[in-house]
Amino acid sequence: MKMKRSHAWFLSLRGFGFCTAALLLLTLGSLMYQLDGGPPRVLVDIRHYLGKNLTGAADAAPLHVQVLPFPSQVLYNRVGKCGSRTVVLLLRILAERHRFTLVSSDIHNKTRLSKQEQMDLMKNISSLPQPFLYTRHVHFLNFSRFSIEQPVYINIIRDPISRFLSNYFFRRFGDWRGEQNHLIRTPGMKDDERYLDINVCILESYPECSNPRLFYIIPYFCGQHPQCREPGVWALERAKQNVLEHFLLVGVLEELEDVLLLLERLLPHFFSDVLTIYKSPDYRKMGNLTGTVRKHTPSLEALQVLYQRMRYEYEFYNFVQDQFHLLKKKIGLKSASPPTRQPSFLRDLALKTQEPLELDEEEEEEEPEDEELEEENSWLVHP
Repeated sequence: MKMKRSHAWFLSLRGFGFCTAALLLLTLGSLMYQLDGGPPRVLVDIRHYLGKNLTGAADAAPLHVQVLPFPSQVLYNRVGKCGSRTVVLLLRILAERHRFTLVSSDIHNKTRLSKQEQMDLMKNISSLPQPFLYTRHVHFLNFSRFSIEQPVYINIIRDPISRFLSNYFFRRFGDWRGEQNHLIRTPGMKDDERYLDINVCILESYPECSNPRLFYIIPYFCGQHPQCREPGVWALERAKQNVLEHFLLVGVLEELEDVLLLLERLLPHFFSDVLTIYKSPDYRKMGNLTGTVRKHTPSLEALQVLYQRMRYEYEFYNFVQDQFHLLKKKIGLKSASPPTRQPSFLRDLALKTQEPLELDEEEEEEEPEDEELEEENSWLVHP
């Protein structure tokens, strides 16, 4: 019995001695760490022996973790002839400067997609290296419908009649980038169509100057549903709802400098210094080449007819403009652009407007030829 108690006492003393020695060692190590600016070699050896990862070890490898901006996925489903080439030129410069992935699709005349095409495109977009900005002429895609993370949307629209006129003359005569580039855009257009007087086109209801061709902006925000292509309240209200729920910003081209200021404020990782670049002489030289040539204003009578046919487009444009001004007010943005004025011809129009022409039931599924010209190949800028 005495032997067992003596043995237990011996073990207790040995354990106490071990704990005391360990405590002294750690205390000494801590003192040396503070005086010498790092842990003593013996603690490093103990760490390796025990497999512990001691915080503050001198030889610990630093971790390089990429901190992504928020949001890190941005989609610009640009509307044709609403200044998108101007913005794309800016994005090329910004992508190199701020080191984000920029992808611009080389598909310019397929805005409506089948369900499978939607899924394939959304998966391809989501697989891009982040942070990324993807841009393409395409009607709104609802990623969440396919259980894919929804990117942040941005876009710019324009006074509907101004957009239509720009597209009408651009298809026929191109821009200042080259006198013959309109022939590349519409090689099959005959001279009687190319030189068709725009007043005749509008007043005699040629297809290009009538609905559904004039119902153009709203589908970019309504989406891929077939009813989004039918001029009416359903598509209009759905487009408004999507703007409120999915778009970080929808600007108006008439106040482009304010749009760029808001983009810089809301998405600094992508758009910092964008206004400085936009105002630079070098950029101005490039931007001046995108202006449409031979563009002129139709008669007041023709403009009245256009306005009547584009009633829903104008209701949406006014809604977006109000939301844009509200956002500027919330952020406290001091406008760089002068206040927009209603076009003079609109002030002269009667308030009574006819209902827009309804979509013909036998409408062809062929894509309208009213997308703006871009480079032939897509381009990709990686960090």
